[in-house]
Amino acid sequence: MKNQKLAYTYALIAVLFWSTVASAFKITLHYMDFLHLLFYASVVSIIALFLILSFQKKITLLKGFSRKDYLHSAILGFLNPFLYYVLLFKAYSILPAQEALSLNYLWPIVLSLLSIPLMKQKIRPIHILAIFVSFIGVLIIATQGNILSLRFTNPFGVLLALSSTVVWSLFWIFNIKDRRDEVVKLFLNFSFGFIFILFYLVLSSRLTIPLLPGLLGAIYIGLLEMGITFVLWLKALRLSRTTVKISNLIYLSPFLSLILIHFIVKERILFSTILGLILIITGILIQKRT
Repeated sequence: MKNQKLAYTYALIAVLFWSTVASAFKITLHYMDFLHLLFYASVVSIIALFLILSFQKKITLLKGFSRKDYLHSAILGFLNPFLYYVLLFKAYSILPAQEALSLNYLWPIVLSLLSIPLMKQKIRPIHILAIFVSFIGVLIIATQGNILSLRFTNPFGVLLALSSTVVWSLFWIFNIKDRRDEVVKLFLNFSFGFIFILFYLVLSSRLTIPLLPGLLGAIYIGLLEMGITFVLWLKALRLSRTTVKISNLIYLSPFLSLILIHFIVKERILFSTILGLILIITGILIQKRT
């Protein structure tokens, strides 16, 4: 019982932290472009994960990996953090935070679709229902409720947000069979991903030192979106009697995020966003019951 209460504590802290990052993305992107945000946040994340590995005395695990393991980490690092956050941060830079946030939560549905060809999973009628419900939610958000007109308020931004769910789902599929320690894998992913980020940044623009508010935002995102919060979530899953008790708490995050977006970013939260998000999560929950 004590472990379960501790698991809930770690999980709720993680959910609270994750609920703040959409607002942090939007505010920080006022002070720097999406590439610089990814660059500085990744630096902070790598340092934080290295310190966590040192504290957990897992640094020595890095010596036992083969070239194939490192190649695998390089591929995963290209997907996440590099490609995933390039798409996600760019989406946040041109969409209202509420839209980018809500569309990003479609990834479990995308994961189920990609699992059919990549993991040879069979699709059932209930899966089709789940996909349909979530897809209607996406249309409502993307058209701001004008679903019959099919006029998207920002087609490119919607495409970026939805593309990020595809990349994240691919990352999840390729990562799921890797039995190495999760924190070690995350550290390697970000280390390799940082190389791709630096290379892309140098080719596309010049590296600049941001204003203090932007730097503080990048530090916050690097710690809470990419680093410490993930470790807290893993800790909660390990302490919990069942993962279901903890996993369902994650669905508090988008609604807490909308509240924070309203009060911190000063966005007027549209009814269409709330309705669409409810439908997306309903589709995910229908799928989880199968």
